[in-house]
Amino acid sequence: MYHLIVFLPLIGFLIAGLGGRQIGAAASEYVTSGLLVISAILSWVAFFTVALGGAESFTVPVLRFIQSGNLDVDWAFRIDTLTVVMLVVVTTVSSLVHIYSIGYMHHDPNRPRFFAYLSLFTFAMLMLVTSDNLVQMFFGWEGVGLASYLLIGFWYKKPSASAAAIKAFVVNRVGDFGFALGIFGVYVLFGSVSFETIFAAAATYLPAGGHGEAAAAADAAVQHGDTVLTFLGYHLDKAAAITAVCLLLFMGAMGKSAQVPLHTWLPDAMEGPTPVSALIHAATMVTAGVFLVARMSPLFELSHTALTVVTVVGMITAFFAATVGLVQNDIKRVIAYSTCSQLGYMFVALGLGFYSAAIFHLFTHAFFKALLFLGSGSVIHAVSDEQDMRKMGGLRKLIPTTYWMMFIGTIALTGVGIPATIIGTAGFFSKDAIIEGAFMGHNVAAPVAFALLVVAAMFTSFYSWRLMFMTFHGKPRASADVMHHVHESPMVMLVPLFILAAGALFAGVIFHEYFIGEYYDEFWKAALYLLPDNHILHEFHEVPMWVKLAPFVAMLLGLLGAWYMYIRSPETPVALAAQNRGLYAFLLNKWYFDELYDFLFVRPAKRLGAFLWKDVDGRVIDGLGPDGIAARVQGVTARVVKLQSGYLYHYAFAMLIGVAALITWMMLRSSV
Repeated sequence: MYHLIVFLPLIGFLIAGLGGRQIGAAASEYVTSGLLVISAILSWVAFFTVALGGAESFTVPVLRFIQSGNLDVDWAFRIDTLTVVMLVVVTTVSSLVHIYSIGYMHHDPNRPRFFAYLSLFTFAMLMLVTSDNLVQMFFGWEGVGLASYLLIGFWYKKPSASAAAIKAFVVNRVGDFGFALGIFGVYVLFGSVSFETIFAAAATYLPAGGHGEAAAAADAAVQHGDTVLTFLGYHLDKAAAITAVCLLLFMGAMGKSAQVPLHTWLPDAMEGPTPVSALIHAATMVTAGVFLVARMSPLFELSHTALTVVTVVGMITAFFAATVGLVQNDIKRVIAYSTCSQLGYMFVALGLGFYSAAIFHLFTHAFFKALLFLGSGSVIHAVSDEQDMRKMGGLRKLIPTTYWMMFIGTIALTGVGIPATIIGTAGFFSKDAIIEGAFMGHNVAAPVAFALLVVAAMFTSFYSWRLMFMTFHGKPRASADVMHHVHESPMVMLVPLFILAAGALFAGVIFHEYFIGEYYDEFWKAALYLLPDNHILHEFHEVPMWVKLAPFVAMLLGLLGAWYMYIRSPETPVALAAQNRGLYAFLLNKWYFDELYDFLFVRPAKRLGAFLWKDVDGRVIDGLGPDGIAARVQGVTARVVKLQSGYLYHYAFAMLIGVAALITWMMLRSSV
């Protein structure tokens, strides 16, 4: 069964990619989509068998992979609760995106290539989440990066799409470099890249572990001076080495999951087709970093410093992306920055050691974020490919089904629910759990994280309802011709929205007791690592009532603020932007990260490249080397050629001179 789950998307990729022209576009769509649906059904069977059925974790061998010296790597599937949760997320969303794309990409002439790339993307992610060792994970990791490059730049004749694909690829290479170094470090410390061996050794690697004072005591207990790893000229003992390795692994997670400062590729990824955005943001690429940290939790639990860094980066990202989302006008970019912000929530939970809450939010987020992206695609499809919300408005009665699907996605994202009850949307259960966990966290950054996450929740509510009001309410701002052609999407695009809407509404209430509640132990078993002194799993249920109310009040404030500014008083946002031009420009330009990177890295790299190209290579190497020698030869031959005039008297004159010179030489020689 597990072989089918992983390899059916690969088979679909091969059929559509190699034989798409022969079998046609329609057959490519149906084959790839059908295989993904089968894979999704089998994933749910695995989920109920392993996670809810009480089956213990196990390994499924595939083939011998690498044998070199002490390095022995097998390709095998590690099946536990964390794996099957990710299988469900990846295959469910991917199959729905495949089906949705049949309608969305109907007029595209390159549909076989598109569906082949989608299936390749899914296979790479499945290879990643089923990995039994770090090398296998790295292959899936790079496969996801390759597929994202192909899909973001699918419309490669469009310069902005090609630039966005290159940007995503290059930025992720920065993170992947850190991930590769982290893998090398793990191998040096533990002599293996197999998870089973690493986790068994990590249990006794340090005298103690955990959070807060326990972690500090563990670090102090290690005998300093015993070097186990040399990195960048520093001789690291056990505690420092494990911190360095965890930070390198987290560097990889920052790139894939778009955490500050490696986030800049994510908004530009909107240049790809909308189904690609849904797949990247909801189920595949950006969740890979969260999965990595959760999978490697036995190592991260050994480093209080690394967990603190994860928390700090997560809370900064959550706040930063939420502020930028406040002023974006492209409907897809608003949702993209929402993804970036929600990933920050997940990393805060990971940094607090609240791994189950992070994966729970990943699980619920997949439903409502895919719903919002595919819903936005339905809007774009209706308004003749327009993405600027300032040119929309008044669409609620024209595309009512899309409106209600987007409405459900919005209430799920903003976490609508009644505090201290089981009445609420998916985001209400998962996001609020992270906020409550931040309040009870033992991490030194936890209090600041709690405050920033509550503020981010208010901003999330504001920009989410701003999107709804600008797109569907008020007077139409599009041209009469566009409004005349507005139409609801076909059922092949709407049915996936219905399924995702059900998940956005009910995934939280159905599964919260398993992920973070009463059935935690039976559900997760040993898939996530939780030290005995990490009480956050139990304490977050006991937070004061005002803490439970905080995200609810933040959500209401954001809703009321958006209603006032975009329904009650539409002139207010214009006036505020005019009064605070500096702040508005700062947010609209995404805190000037792109401009800063352009100044620090892009321009110097271009100048260095131009210098090496024109001066070093062109003038020095080529000028003195091949080009220089060739030029000298040409100069000499050009002069020699002039001697070949073709006139007989020139040759006779030359002969006379030669004879005279010869006679002169002989006379001088004989006189000597």
